[in-house]
Order: sequence, then structure tokens, then C-alpha cells
Amino acid sequence: MDFNVKRLAADAGTFLSRAVQFTEEKLGQAEKTELDAHLENLLAKAECTRHWTEKIMKQTEILLQPNPNVRIEEFLYEKLEKKAPTRMNNNEQLGEYMIDSGNEFGPGTAYGNALTKCGETQKQIGIAEREFIQSSAINFLTPFRNFLEGDFKTISKERKLLQNKRLDLDAAKTRLKKARAAEARAAAEQEVRIAQSEFDRQGEITRLLLEGIGSTHAHHLRCLNDFVEAQTTYYAQCYQYMVDLQKQLGSFPTTLTSNNNQNSSSSAQSTSDPSIPVSSSLPTPASSIVTSGFSELRASCGTRKARVLYDYDAADSSELSLLADEVITVYSVPGMDTDWLMGERGSQKGRVPITYLELLN
Repeated sequence: MDFNVKRLAADAGTFLSRAVQFTEEKLGQAEKTELDAHLENLLAKAECTRHWTEKIMKQTEILLQPNPNVRIEEFLYEKLEKKAPTRMNNNEQLGEYMIDSGNEFGPGTAYGNALTKCGETQKQIGIAEREFIQSSAINFLTPFRNFLEGDFKTISKERKLLQNKRLDLDAAKTRLKKARAAEARAAAEQEVRIAQSEFDRQGEITRLLLEGIGSTHAHHLRCLNDFVEAQTTYYAQCYQYMVDLQKQLGSFPTTLTSNNNQNSSSSAQSTSDPSIPVSSSLPTPASSIVTSGFSELRASCGTRKARVLYDYDAADSSELSLLADEVITVYSVPGMDTDWLMGERGSQKGRVPITYLELLN
């Protein structure tokens, strides 16, 4: 018990000595040992790394999970070391609603069938999103969090020890200056030598840890590449799912016989028309005339004027980008897919999808 009391008294004395030294430095009444420029640069680099790692990590968490309540819930489950309940994401929920509504309207109807197919695609996108979030959390967020909660905490701890050793050294130097008696001066000089040795040793430990920040940057660069790869895969999957869905919707009949009570002849004509997407405005009997117009154009090998119905961005250099309501010249080329025509606008030409065109008389 006596030893503990003495140690407690010694620790209290050291703390008081550091507090006095720190206060006098702030008031300009005591000298301060400056760290060497290299160590100062390493400390600044480490602090900069911590600052931006925190910001990037937090914003990535928001990107992956925009709902703050869900983020808090996931954080609590993580701290309690329990598995968070599995719930559908927004795309999966939308897909469920679309499929249910498609079944309600009737899968035999064009609208019900379209809703079902859209719902299935939304669920596929939801699954892809879930995989993207999981991959990003493991390969990107976890290494960033490990750095902040592991390596940087160790750096901060050693940096604080270095600060304390510096205060001890400067306090010893102050006592040496104030010493008058030879015996007191000898004791103060010994104290300064010990404090200087401990300060130098702690400075070397801190420097070695800080120089590891370069390796941290290299590791985070690999994590960043993994994140970009996961994003690329996710967006490519989503794009392919939507392209496939667009093709499926484009093959639907444009005249909804069951919904519009049209005669069987118009229904037969619309069933063979793959050119106008379901998302366009309500069809009119003239849609069959448009289809026959494209067939006549391909058969005649002539040219026609066509009005663009929707904006279209060319996928590659062989295609022509379109603006809604502009008028272009179109014609067919032997061997071309029936869903495409060649379009010309001035000196520009390229393939254009017929689903975006309306032939003019």
C-alpha cells in the first residue's frame, strides 16, 4: 500500500509539472523544444490522412445506405455483435409491388405482363445492389475503418506520449536553469539527460509508426481499385438488365386489345409490331400503318423523312445520336437488322433504332 501511495504521489507530481510547463509555454514564459521538420511533416501527413479517410468513409456509408435510421440500426447491431435483420432494399420492394400488381391485372394482359417483367428486373437490380454494398463494405469500408480504429489510434497514443516526454524534458530544463546549488544542479542535469533520452526514444518510435502512413496509402489505393471495380460491375449489371427489359417491352403488342376494346384485326396488326415501346403514349389505329411504312421502306430501298420521338444517345460510332422532334432522313441497308435503319442528318449518319422514329408522309 505504501508503494502505491508513493507511485500515486509521483504521478501527481509529474502531471502537475507537465501542466505548469504547458501553461507557461502558452503564456510565453517558458521555452519549448521543437520537433524536427521531418517528424512535423509526418505528423501533418498522418492528420491529413485521418481527416480525409473519415470523410470518405462516412460519405461512402451514406452512398451505400442513404437512410440514416438504418445506418444507426446497423451500427448498433455491429457494436452488439449481432446480425442485423435482412430486409428488402428499395429496388426489391418496388419489384415486389410490380409483380403483385401484374398478377392482379392479369399476366395475360400486356400491361400486367409488362409490370411482371419490370418487377423481375427491379428485383435483379436489387440483388445486384445488395452484392455491391456487401463487396464495398468488405473491401473498401472495413480497411478504412480498421485504419482509423487501429493504426491511427496507436499513432495518436504514441504521439500523446511524445508530447508528454517533451513536456517532461522542457520542465527538467526549466528546473536546471533555476538550480543554484551545485548538488541541485547536478541532480537537475541528470534529470535532463534522462528526460532527453526518453524523449529521443519516444520520438523514434513515433517516427517509425508515422512512416507507415505511406504503406497505408498504398493499401487504401488497392481498396479504392476494388471499390471502383465493384461499382463498374454493379452499373454494368444494371445496364444489361435494363437493356434486356427494354427489348422485352419493345416486343409487346402496342395495341392493348383487352384494355381498349379494339377489333381483332387491329389486334393482329399490333401483335406483329415490335417497333413502339409500351412506355409510349396510348396507341392509335395508325400504329399499324407506321409498321407497314417501315416494311415498305425496307422493300423499296428508298429514303424517307422521319420524326424523332425520343432522345437517343449513340452507343458507339456506328450509331447516330438523336434529339426528340428533329427530322432526319432514313433508309434501309441490305442485311441490316429489322429493328434498325440508317439515319442521316446533314453530313452525319449512323444506325438508328426504329422504335425512336415516326415516318412522315
